[in-house]
Amino acid sequence: MAVRRLSVALALLCGLAAGVAASSAEDRAIVLATTTATQESGLLDYLLPIFREKTGIDVTVIARRADEVLDGARRGEVDVVLMHARPQEEKFVADGFAVKRFDVMYNDYVLIGPKSDPAGVKGKDIATALKAIEAKGAPFVTRGDRSGTHAAELALWIVAGIDIASVKGAWYREFKQGMTSALDAARTANAYVLSDRGSWIAFRERGDLDVLVEGDKRLLNQYGAMLVNPAKFPNVNKELGQDFIDWLTSPEGQAAIAGYKVDGQQLFFPNADKSGG
Repeated sequence: MAVRRLSVALALLCGLAAGVAASSAEDRAIVLATTTATQESGLLDYLLPIFREKTGIDVTVIARRADEVLDGARRGEVDVVLMHARPQEEKFVADGFAVKRFDVMYNDYVLIGPKSDPAGVKGKDIATALKAIEAKGAPFVTRGDRSGTHAAELALWIVAGIDIASVKGAWYREFKQGMTSALDAARTANAYVLSDRGSWIAFRERGDLDVLVEGDKRLLNQYGAMLVNPAKFPNVNKELGQDFIDWLTSPEGQAAIAGYKVDGQQLFFPNADKSGG
């Protein structure tokens, strides 16, 4: 009888241990909100298995346009945000929705257009190029979707001294979908479009499109990571979320970012700021 009672006790103990282990496994997961351009580049498909192998932490990715990423984070729906819209990110931190913002990596924006270059913009700075496109009414595809890329484009029209809301006509074509779809629309319409370089490199059906303007310092595209503030949202997995940010900004994570290439071309360049900012 004593042996039987001992067996039952051991079984209960093993069951409890298994339940705790299962619970721990389930808890070792975070939700990452990022922009569609980041997801479409293929970077996360490359990085996350490396992170999972290193830490045992699973990452569920929600890819949305920039304003939707922040809206979801303001509701406490995610643990970590990774995006490329610095003014919005800094406001998000200032409003108390994130603990800190960390630089992680950068690439740049490029002005894509037909190889025939009907507006004659090749090799010019971005402001001069946009002025030429507007003056000639050359077809231009805009994301028009409040994404990080769309916000960058609108800022560049301002730099060019153009109030795009008041002057845009049939030549300025809104296409409220992701970067890959916008590039495809530009290819079909033989139009200009602003793209992040990562999406351009990953874009396969280029047709007659090519990079016409690049290298202007105003085309820098900085990416930042933020932990959603656990003081506002106690459900945020702050330890594992911070583990992910720490890994992204660590020498190992930075090397992994640098190692991601498409057709031999590096898409993102690590420049971690571990102090936050």
